[in-house]
Amino acid sequence: MAKKAASFAALGGLVFSTDAGRHCPDCSKPVDACICKQTVIPAGDGVARVRRESKGRGGKTVTTITGVPLAEDALKDLATTLKKRCGTGGALKDGIIEIQGDHVELLLAELIKHGFKAKKSGG
Repeated sequence: MAKKAASFAALGGLVFSTDAGRHCPDCSKPVDACICKQTVIPAGDGVARVRRESKGRGGKTVTTITGVPLAEDALKDLATTLKKRCGTGGALKDGIIEIQGDHVELLLAELIKHGFKAKKSGG
């Protein structure tokens, strides 16, 4: 039976890590060279749907925008523009733009102004 190493030096520089590092988990290329996130446009009918939600958010109201036919980088830029227009914070999660507060009508007008087909969804 092999003797257990008492120090890191005894391992000969061998280190095990579970961290994926700066590589894309989908294509295993470095993040700088990865193109899978940049060129993927979500499948759908091309209509951006704007709705007001408060479920599961501790009673806070959030306006969500789904179905925007843009790649990840362009979607991030659009989310930033819309947050600035509303004067609030928000987030981009899994292709869904979340804007804090009830801004359905304002966001509908902004999306149409940017050239997207947009419609109100939900109640």
